[in-house]
Amino acid sequence: MRMAASVTAPREITAAVVREKGAFELTPAVLDPPRDDEVLVRVVAAGLCHTDLVVRDQVYPIPLPVVLGHEGAGVVEAVGRAVEKVAPGDHVAVSFLPCGRCRPCLDGSPAGCANFNDINFAGRRPDGSHALRLPDGGTLHDRFFGQSSFGTYAIAHERNTVKVRADAPLELLGPLGCGIQTGAGTVLRALRVGAGASFAVMGAGAVGLSAVMAARVAGATTIIAVDVVPSRLELARELGATHVINGREQDAVAEIRRVTGGGVDHALDTTGLPALIGQAVEALRQRGSAAVLGASRPDAKIELPANAFMQSCKTLMGVVEGDSVPDVLVPQLLDLYMQGRFPFDRLVRFYDFDQIAQAAADTESGAVVKPILRIG
Repeated sequence: MRMAASVTAPREITAAVVREKGAFELTPAVLDPPRDDEVLVRVVAAGLCHTDLVVRDQVYPIPLPVVLGHEGAGVVEAVGRAVEKVAPGDHVAVSFLPCGRCRPCLDGSPAGCANFNDINFAGRRPDGSHALRLPDGGTLHDRFFGQSSFGTYAIAHERNTVKVRADAPLELLGPLGCGIQTGAGTVLRALRVGAGASFAVMGAGAVGLSAVMAARVAGATTIIAVDVVPSRLELARELGATHVINGREQDAVAEIRRVTGGGVDHALDTTGLPALIGQAVEALRQRGSAAVLGASRPDAKIELPANAFMQSCKTLMGVVEGDSVPDVLVPQLLDLYMQGRFPFDRLVRFYDFDQIAQAAADTESGAVVKPILRIG
């Protein structure tokens, strides 16, 4: 067991606060020291993810005001007395926070945590407390994905803090904790795409392109990317797609069936759009498997022809965070990157912290695939 954390007093930080629907505001905030099982991280950079935006816009309502950010990377500043996994000075990426006690967690599938929403989207610790507050003492909701990393410092839990190799470019690594591991993990862990397999992905954003790169690493020999943005389709080709389909100009299902001679072994929808989820299933061969992981509207429903689905013996699964164990997958993906085999830096554009509104706008317009905010 480690000695007590070296930081015992609250500190003033700068955070991107959502006070009202649709806007980030850089403002001072006060961060408490870490508790016994917590880690204080000096945030170097944080990825901006689609989920941050749907919460900012209250499509997924979290109490306001709130500090978002869930793809943080930084340096451990201090640890609580019970923390053993990391130490001050360690480089870390911060991922989602599982409870560690439910059946999926105990079975080795923390991304399927039965308490995932309560822990990662409640805007507070399980006991109702907050690590952050406004300078006047007002409530500031936090704990987003167990981190709220849109700040110069963040409090994470030992469970969602992943130590990474010190020779890697730290400012690049935050998205490994969510978007990148979601796409790659779904290919490698959930769908288990193997050598010689055929694979199609609906959507060539950060998650979809990570899936393309992972499928290439896995040895898939037919890799099909579907999108409506030509520049993203071209990038998909450069990252390993053997075929690309512009869904605005072609019938994606018919083209996938033509290319593969009847359908793909595996398909992935990253968009969360029910129509494209249906296309992913339709594009499968007999006994093929598809995964859905995009953030849909809360009232969205998937409709499939029941008899045809049953008789085709296809599988459709929901996947969260790539069914990943971050302490295992994040270092693996980083090793692949350092070997030149998983070039996720090709997806990234950097922004200064005070450019967060521009980064969000560029994400929504499709001008950028994966924005990363340089924070500290």
